[in-house]
Amino acid sequence: MTIDEDSRRLAELGYKQELARTWSGFSNFAISFSIISILAGCFTTFGQAWNNGGPIAISWGWPLISLFILIIGFCMSELVSAYPTAGGIYWWAAKMGKPIHGWFTGWLNLIGLIAVTASVDYGCATFLNITLNRLTGGAWEATLPQAFLLFVIILALHALINIYSHRLISVLQNVSVWWHVVGAAIVVAILIFAPSQHQTADFVFFGTNNNSGFGDGSNGFTFWLYVLPLGFLLTQYTITGFDACAHVSEETQGAAKSAARGLWQSIFYSAIGGWILLLAFLFAATNVDELNKQGGFVGAIFETALSSPLATAIFAISTIGQFFCGMSCVTSMSRMTYAFSRDGAVPGWRLWSKVDRNRTPVNAILGGCVVAALITLPALYAPPGLTTPVAFYAVVSIAVIGLYLAFLIPIWLRLRMGDKFEPGPWTLGKRYRVLCWIACVEIVIVSIYFIMPFSPAGVPGNPDFTWTSVNYAPIAVGLVLIGIALWWSLSAKHWFTGPRRTVDEVPAP
Repeated sequence: MTIDEDSRRLAELGYKQELARTWSGFSNFAISFSIISILAGCFTTFGQAWNNGGPIAISWGWPLISLFILIIGFCMSELVSAYPTAGGIYWWAAKMGKPIHGWFTGWLNLIGLIAVTASVDYGCATFLNITLNRLTGGAWEATLPQAFLLFVIILALHALINIYSHRLISVLQNVSVWWHVVGAAIVVAILIFAPSQHQTADFVFFGTNNNSGFGDGSNGFTFWLYVLPLGFLLTQYTITGFDACAHVSEETQGAAKSAARGLWQSIFYSAIGGWILLLAFLFAATNVDELNKQGGFVGAIFETALSSPLATAIFAISTIGQFFCGMSCVTSMSRMTYAFSRDGAVPGWRLWSKVDRNRTPVNAILGGCVVAALITLPALYAPPGLTTPVAFYAVVSIAVIGLYLAFLIPIWLRLRMGDKFEPGPWTLGKRYRVLCWIACVEIVIVSIYFIMPFSPAGVPGNPDFTWTSVNYAPIAVGLVLIGIALWWSLSAKHWFTGPRRTVDEVPAP
């Protein structure tokens, strides 16, 4: 498919070519691979899995949940092949359903993308905070306020890069892929050869751990049915954001094939690389007491198993990988904001759908980054005895729930359409039915788990209850759902008609 054919297909979907179509198929794959970022999620949310299940939540949980996510990816690849537009998920929902489906999908997707941007950049700031502390011998104290300051600086840098370096973004996506591959390989090699001893395979594949406060240790129904699934947040959060392949499809050459291929491949290769990386963590986790003492923080593994310079090197490799990841998140988030605003769904839509002379949605970039900073303000505080704010995991949960619920709606609508659906060049064929059902059930289950409390101190009525321990994901997601439902009922249903055409006729081939 040539660039002209891409533009013609976009015109058939109702839009003129406004964004610069300069991305290769590899660059399209690269943005989702960078957002998934095994150098980000595997490091920043390792503690969630360690405290809720321990080694088995990682060694077995990662490949199991990855398989389900790959199925979700296959379902979405078929959709992006049929509808390669920057609106992506919400456009699919509006096309296959009604305006109300597009409305809810769009807002859930946008909120999820903003939360992903916030969580990734805050994770990057946390690791940069630690790296600076180690490099300065403690002169940089690495406090929570300092972490938040670095977070704001990183967010601002990502906004500036996205605004002023459109072509550079595509190049940096490609660099990011190699950084993640080579960087992860170096980390694995260090953890294999540098430690004086390693854990046993029995520990890695059958060890359990429960620091959640729920249930009695690692036995009983509470552990297997509640605590362990909370540990799966590691995988579900890390392997997300792959909808970026759709959001940049209007900038990708041969999008109907390359965006579909890039989407599922970014999940597949990240799943394999992430599992190898996590297994290296577990085999090097010989000081379990210190790891528990630090709340499951992955840095405790490096600090106890390696020399100080090697530990610092791993922190630096991860920090740079997370920086690339956050940069890609801002790109994806801004394209979704631009596309949703182009169809009049976002207040002030004329402002957010405007592109500058470089064909970049500057206002959408700035607006999304400001909101990302605001929703992370609670991360200035952490519960007593913890170094990682519960707010971080809450933002992570918001990201996971928002994005996966947004994925759920068009997958369900595709299932409902059956043979009426007109596939693109990449299709599931008759397998769509069983794969779509599996995807829908998995999304519903994980969304329920990730609005639950992470610790007894976050349960209202508990004697140890503190607001800093509350998982505010259900409050945030609940308020958003109520808000967009009321907005729809009272106003939007009268004027939001779904995607708006910006071309009157399709150009001849």
